[in-house]
Amino acid sequence: MVRNFLLALSILLAAALCLGTPPHAGEASSLSRAGDLQAAQQNSLPGQAAASHPEQAPPVGPAPANPGATPQPTAPSPPPIVVLDPAHGGTDTGARGENGLAEKDVVLQIARTLQAQLITHGFRVVMTRSDDSNPSYDERAAIANGYRNAVFITLHVGSSGKIGTIRAFYDQFWPATGAVPSSSLPLVPGAKSAAAAANPGNLLISWQEAQRPYVADSQRLADALQLQFAQLFAGSPVTSSAVPLRDLRSVANPAVAIDISSIGAPSAESLLELSGPLSIAIEKAVATFQRGQAPSKP
Repeated sequence: MVRNFLLALSILLAAALCLGTPPHAGEASSLSRAGDLQAAQQNSLPGQAAASHPEQAPPVGPAPANPGATPQPTAPSPPPIVVLDPAHGGTDTGARGENGLAEKDVVLQIARTLQAQLITHGFRVVMTRSDDSNPSYDERAAIANGYRNAVFITLHVGSSGKIGTIRAFYDQFWPATGAVPSSSLPLVPGAKSAAAAANPGNLLISWQEAQRPYVADSQRLADALQLQFAQLFAGSPVTSSAVPLRDLRSVANPAVAIDISSIGAPSAESLLELSGPLSIAIEKAVATFQRGQAPSKP
């Protein structure tokens, strides 16, 4: 009897213990262990954790144009081209002085000196003659016309004017209204007026009209030169003059004539001494002309 009572009590206690166990305790324990394992894996492999949850990359701005490209240097400007034309030559002596000087010889020596000095200062210089030859006007013009953006300067020594003064001239396409300043300058015979010379129906420019489109530029160059002459050669005028000159008529580039006074100088040396300041005047005037600036009056 007592044994049966104890056996029943044991059964009831066992049943009570089973009923007091929290439901899914084993399952919660398994989940807890799984969570601990996952946390341990994340702590031990941080790179993999970051990969499984990548952060958003910051916005990238526009890429610079041609990244890594080396800037190309600017091409240097070509040197100014000056075509020097020593007038006359050969059997054409030009003006002659009582001292025995011949214009053709003096202007050739001056041109050679100018050539050397201008080259030293970065100019490219072309001579229409370098000896006692006498190219025709058209042959001299053809040399100048073979270059783009060149300036043509014909050199004369006049038979009048104060010794040591210099004047600049540009071409005129109508008869001169005043006296010709220097008898050594070859004028265009029978120069026509601008209206009579114009021919709208003809698309070709005649050899005698080549300078016409460049007269305005030639005047601007002559003005720049004359202002330099006024500063460097006492007694020289301030403004250039327009004269119908055969030397310039066929040149298809800005073209001027420089007239040095005078063949009546006591010696060739007194005229050759003008070459140094004349080179400076040409250099400054051509630089001003090529920059497109209006020459400033002294």
